[in-house]
Amino acid sequence: MRRPLLLACLMLTVVLTGCATYHPQPIAPMQIAQRFEERTLASPELRAYLARQLGHDIDPWPLPRWNCEMLTLAADYYSPALDIARAQWGTAKAGIDVASAIPNPVLQLPFQYATPNPGPGAPWVVGPALDIPIETAHKRGYRIDQASHLSEAARLAIGNEAWAVRTQVRDALISLYAARQHTAFLSRKVDAQQQIVAMLTKRRSVGENSGPDVDAAVLAATQAQADLAAARSAEQDARAQLATAIGVPVAALDGVQLDLDAFGAVPPAPPVAEEQRDAVFHRADLLASLADYAAAESALQLEVAKQYPDIHFGPGYTYDTGTHKIAFGLAGITLPVFDQNQGGIAQAEAKRKEAVARTAALQDTIFNDLDHALVHYQASLDAVQLSAGHLTTARKQLDSQAASFTAGNTDRLALTQARADYQASEIAHLDAVVAARQAAGRLEDAMQRPLAPETANPTVTQDEISR
Repeated sequence: MRRPLLLACLMLTVVLTGCATYHPQPIAPMQIAQRFEERTLASPELRAYLARQLGHDIDPWPLPRWNCEMLTLAADYYSPALDIARAQWGTAKAGIDVASAIPNPVLQLPFQYATPNPGPGAPWVVGPALDIPIETAHKRGYRIDQASHLSEAARLAIGNEAWAVRTQVRDALISLYAARQHTAFLSRKVDAQQQIVAMLTKRRSVGENSGPDVDAAVLAATQAQADLAAARSAEQDARAQLATAIGVPVAALDGVQLDLDAFGAVPPAPPVAEEQRDAVFHRADLLASLADYAAAESALQLEVAKQYPDIHFGPGYTYDTGTHKIAFGLAGITLPVFDQNQGGIAQAEAKRKEAVARTAALQDTIFNDLDHALVHYQASLDAVQLSAGHLTTARKQLDSQAASFTAGNTDRLALTQARADYQASEIAHLDAVVAARQAAGRLEDAMQRPLAPETANPTVTQDEISR
């Protein structure tokens, strides 16, 4: 009787020695806040990350000027949203290990005391036995397929989130460019308006102008000053928006030179229809939706396979009051008499239909967004051409006034008013260019592809969960 117990204890010892141990990792909010406050665009860890993404060393460091592509890569490094997406992919990949696990056998230790003792031996009935489950109908393979498709969907979600981060960085830079340009134009306009007020006030003192003329000039100067204050406030808001998109404190942008020149150029023409359709079918969210559908398909296959019962093989040894018994047999087979998993199959079929509807709805939304973005983008390009023509005319008028002033045919007031009017034309053209840039961004978002080749890859490397 001692040998079976000793064998059972030995088996338990061997099994338990391979178990994992728990290691606590408490969260310290103060340390998290401190790490956030210490983030900069000059850290050596960021430099190493950029070098890995670009395939070459970054020299000089820190960068003298940061463009949209490099800031996007910095956002990929610091973005908490991407950290969440990477962690979710890690969870999904762990699901594959769970799905591929082979069911463990069950050790049974029956123990009885017989009285009166029917045999010549000790009055004990004891001995180890095993319940070895054997899955049938490829159930384990379907579970692995389902988990693999869910892992692929989570991996593609990283790319989709990376594009969202790129969009936030791009939009923040466009807003910052617009605010800075507005500040520069409005500063010159405010100077011109103040000069106009000073000249009209002086003329009024000698009786050359009426009161309403001065009042109108003061109103125009006040409005220009209010617009300038709004532009400066918008610049600060854009800086905060950019810092949030990158995942750094606003103070981390102090002293950082930003390369915003590209936003002043007219965006490129939209790609041809074939390229647009090809880009749409490669969107990360659409591919992730297809992976979710494949997971639903595998889930349905698993539910169908559950109609076939698993086998439980039960070998064992029993010491029965002096008699040694070795058992070979089936511990049990579930008989599909009352339930043939109709409910599970019906639910899996409904979820597959739901996945089909979700994918179709997403694709319809994508194509509608693409059509709307194309129309809006083309209209914005037309508006840029019109504003450019108007700006050219305004420049000619300003040059004509300047020439007339030099020749003595126009006074300084008329020349200053022409300069103020030209600043208004420059602001209108700037607004048209910014609107075109924003429309180009919406078109890029619809395709999840840049309109022009870029010097750096704006998407995060998806083969890594952690940085």
